[in-house]
Amino acid sequence: MSMDREECITKEKNALLFSLKQIDKKVYACKSCDKLVEKISNSPTVFLGKDNDIVLVGEDPVNNGWRKSHQLWKDVNGKILPSGIILQKLFDIINRDIFETTFLESVKCYPKERKNLKICSKNCKNIMLEQLKNLNPKLIITLGESPTKNLLDVKFDKFADVVGNIYEVNGYKILPIYHPSPISPKSYTGNVPIFEKLREITKL
Repeated sequence: MSMDREECITKEKNALLFSLKQIDKKVYACKSCDKLVEKISNSPTVFLGKDNDIVLVGEDPVNNGWRKSHQLWKDVNGKILPSGIILQKLFDIINRDIFETTFLESVKCYPKERKNLKICSKNCKNIMLEQLKNLNPKLIITLGESPTKNLLDVKFDKFADVVGNIYEVNGYKILPIYHPSPISPKSYTGNVPIFEKLREITKL
């Protein structure tokens, strides 16, 4: 790679980092859900991977997860979260590493009660969209029902009706999958056919 090319890539990355930091300031200053969430101050809300071809969108920060540990898919003790273990098995199918894949959450703060997830998702939507605009991914993979509802224009009665289908929304390709949490019975087995299909259609 030539020096000019390297300098160009560095400038682009620095510009992206600056833009994302400015968006994070909006998160820290937001008062919309103050009584409903635990704020995670001065913590980046986007993990930048090796590239932004694929961006993973999760539901909300795990209380002992990466926003506090500052290590993606790891808890505050440095242990890989169960969801991360399952997701990496799925990413092995497409020969990618979750620790090198850009990640953000639909909700930017930690909801004190799950019943508030819907209203927090609504309040955070514009910030999430601004982040995605800067990242400009080729494919967005939504982890579970909540971020899928927040991004898709398609209304659905059952999450199973949209899982595994690729939708084009506002210029983005969005692929909903079952949440990789082991609590979900379909976290691995339900997602394997999706990733096998993704491997074939994208040759990732």
